[in-house]
Amino acid sequence: MSALKIKKGSSKHSAYNLRSNFGEENETHTLAVLVDNEAGVLARVIGLFSGRGYNIDSLTVAEVDHHGHLSRITIVTTGTPQVIEQIKAQLGRIVPVHEVHDLTVEGSSVERELALLKVDGKGEKRVEALRLADIFRAHVVDSTLKSFVFQITGTPDKVDAFADLMRPLGLSEIARTGVAALSRGGTEQTD
Repeated sequence: MSALKIKKGSSKHSAYNLRSNFGEENETHTLAVLVDNEAGVLARVIGLFSGRGYNIDSLTVAEVDHHGHLSRITIVTTGTPQVIEQIKAQLGRIVPVHEVHDLTVEGSSVERELALLKVDGKGEKRVEALRLADIFRAHVVDSTLKSFVFQITGTPDKVDAFADLMRPLGLSEIARTGVAALSRGGTEQTD
């Protein structure tokens, strides 16, 4: 007797495809969440992710309206389209949340990240690190006889590429801010 040839989406226990019709590919989405700037709000948002087993790839938070006491949380997360929709719906139900925007699907957006990279090295490696920093428009913000600290801003991919090139040259530490993002273009206002 030959082995069963079971197609993806079915099992040997069922004659029916019980999987949802949503795509199974994980997608990365950037969410902008406007919340009240009060104690415990960030913990509630993070609790939503951890309680359901969702991962946060990047998280930035800052007050954006001092008079209205509003903060903006920018979250980069990865999941299937169904999971992303669940995250947005559940975020919208948290009481101190005012708005949830998925910048990935709402149109083009600008995403930037800042990183500090410490590179230890002497001689030719030091010269090469400075040359690459110039190409990537990274700035030297600290220098000793044994190391440099570079500051770079750009997309997460740009920061990753710069870090990958610095590893063989002596990258010893890296600190990243996480993604800050805004949608492109003007906002429409009604009169």
